Amino acid sequence: MTTENNAPAASNFIRNIIDADLASGKHQRTVTRFPPEPNGYAHIGHCKAICINFGIKEDYQAKGYASECNLRFDDTNPEKESEEYALAFKEDVRWLGFSWDGEVRWASDYFDRLYAYAEELILAGKAFVCELNAEEMREYRGDFQKPGRNSPYRDRSAAENLDLFRRMKAGEFEDGSKTLRLKIDMGSPNINLRDPVFYRIRRAHHIRTGDKWCIYPMYDYTHCISDAIEGVTHSLCSLEFEDHRPLYDWVLDNISIDCHPQQIEFSRLELLYAITSKRKLNQLVVDGLVTGWDDPRMPTISGMRRRGYSPAGLRLFAQRCGVSKSENIIDYSVLEGAVREMLEAEAPRVMAVLDPIKVTLTNFEAGVTSSRTAPFHPHHPEFGEREVPIAPQLYIERDDFAEVPPAGWQRLTLGSEVRLRYSYVIKCDEVIKDAAGNVVELKCSIDPATLGQNPVGRKVKGVIHWVSAEHAIEADVRLYDRLFTVERPDAVRGADGQYEDFRQFVNPTSLRTVTGYVEAAVRDAAPETRYQFERLGYFVTDRYEHVAGGRPVFNRTVGLKDSWQK
Repeated sequence: MTTENNAPAASNFIRNIIDADLASGKHQRTVTRFPPEPNGYAHIGHCKAICINFGIKEDYQAKGYASECNLRFDDTNPEKESEEYALAFKEDVRWLGFSWDGEVRWASDYFDRLYAYAEELILAGKAFVCELNAEEMREYRGDFQKPGRNSPYRDRSAAENLDLFRRMKAGEFEDGSKTLRLKIDMGSPNINLRDPVFYRIRRAHHIRTGDKWCIYPMYDYTHCISDAIEGVTHSLCSLEFEDHRPLYDWVLDNISIDCHPQQIEFSRLELLYAITSKRKLNQLVVDGLVTGWDDPRMPTISGMRRRGYSPAGLRLFAQRCGVSKSENIIDYSVLEGAVREMLEAEAPRVMAVLDPIKVTLTNFEAGVTSSRTAPFHPHHPEFGEREVPIAPQLYIERDDFAEVPPAGWQRLTLGSEVRLRYSYVIKCDEVIKDAAGNVVELKCSIDPATLGQNPVGRKVKGVIHWVSAEHAIEADVRLYDRLFTVERPDAVRGADGQYEDFRQFVNPTSLRTVTGYVEAAVRDAAPETRYQFERLGYFVTDRYEHVAGGRPVFNRTVGLKDSWQK
C-alpha cells in the first residue's frame, strides 16, 4: 500500500516487528494470510484486514523481499457457510486490487492432518475425550474469580481416549454427546487455557467435504496449525484474539510441526453509524430491511462497491485508519471523505437536475442561440469534452430559485440574474404557479451577449446548473444516506440496562428514489461508471440494474461535502 503521494506506506508496530525479523535473519521472507469464515459477505472491517495483509506483501516485494499473502477460508463451521460467501470474498479481494499467492486455501484442505495431530496429542497424554454437556462444562470451567475444576473424564488413559475419538470420527455417538479437549490447566487465569474443546461432533453437510466428516475442529486449533502448514511468518489478527495467543502457541509447541508463526494483534475497526457483525448484517437481509448483502447502504465491500465507492477510496480509508493496538473508532465521515477525495480526480463531471422546475427562455432563437462544449473534468483534459446543448425549455433545481430570497442569496429570484453553467446569463421575468400556489415554471430571458463572456456594466455572481428539457434523459436516481440514525446502533441500552434492538435505529430516509434529468452524455455509460453531478455529489450507474443505452439507474455515492451533521 502506498500513500496518496505515492510515498512508502507509513511505519507501524507490525512493520517494525517484520523489519526487525528480516534484519536479524529470523526470516528471509514474509508470508501473511487473510483467513475469513465464509458465513457472510466481507465488510469494512475485513477491508482493513485485507489492506493490512496484502499491503505487507506489496510493500515488502517493492523492497526486494520474497513476500506472499494467502487467501484461506476458515470453513470449520459447516452449518453457516456457503460457496456464495466464498465467491464474494474472492471477488472483493480482487476488486480492491490485490491478488493472493497460489490457489485459494481452505481449512478443510488440512482436515486429515488436523485429525492426525489430534491423535498425536491424545497419545502424548495432552488431550482427552470429555462427556460433559455444554452447561456442565461451563460450570466446571469457573470464571475470572473462580478457577475451573478438572473434568471427571480427564484422567482416562491414552488408549481409551484414542478409541473413543476414533469412534467419534466413525459416527458412533450423537451430536454434542462427546468432545475432544486439550489437557492444559483448569487453574489458569486465562480461561482460554482451561482445557478447551478442540473437536466436536456435528453432523452437517460441508460445502467442500460433503458428509465425509461428522467431527469438526474448532477455530483456535485449526487456525494456528493452518498457519504453520502454510509457512506463515506473521499471523495478523484483531485484538480480541490477544488472549487466545497463549493457546495458539501451546498447540504449536505440543505437536510435531516445524513452523511456528508469530501471532500479532491489532485493533479492529469500529465504524460509527454502521455495524460489522455478520450475524446482525444477515438479520437486516433476512428481515427485508435492506435488499441484500450488496445493498448500497450496507457496510459490505460489495455494497460499498455498488454505492460507487472506488477501490482507491477504500484503500485510502484503510490507510487513514492506521494500525495500532489502541481503539480504532472511526466516524463515517472519514470513510466518506476518503471516497470523496479519490472520486474528485477519478470521476468525470456532468450536470443533472433531481428536483426540477421548468424554465422557458422567452427570447430563445433557433439557429442563433448557441451551445458550448465543456470539459468532463477541469483538471483532466484527457477525459475529453462534450457538447452542452441549450433549448427553449430547461430544467433547474427547485432550490436554485427562491420567491423570497434569504440574505446573501446568489441564485435565481424574480427580477434577478444568474449564469447558466457553461452558457448564458439569464434573468427571471415571470413566475408561473399552479392552483395550489406551487411554482411550476419560470419565464426567463437570455442576455445574448454573455455566452462565454461577462455581461457589460454589471456583475453576476450566481452560477447554477441546468439541463435542456429537449436533450436531457430521464434517469432513476437513488438517493442513499446512512443506514442508521445513531453512532452505535448495536450498543444502545434501554432504561433496564439491556441492549436495545439495533433494527429500531434503521434510518427511515436512508433511501429515496427520484426521477432526475441528466445530460445525454451519460446515455451509453456502462454499469459502475462514476460521475460527479455538478453541485450535487458523486453518483454511479448501478452495477446490476443499469443498462447502457437504456434508462439510466444511478446511485448516489456521497455528497460534495459532509452534510450529515446538519
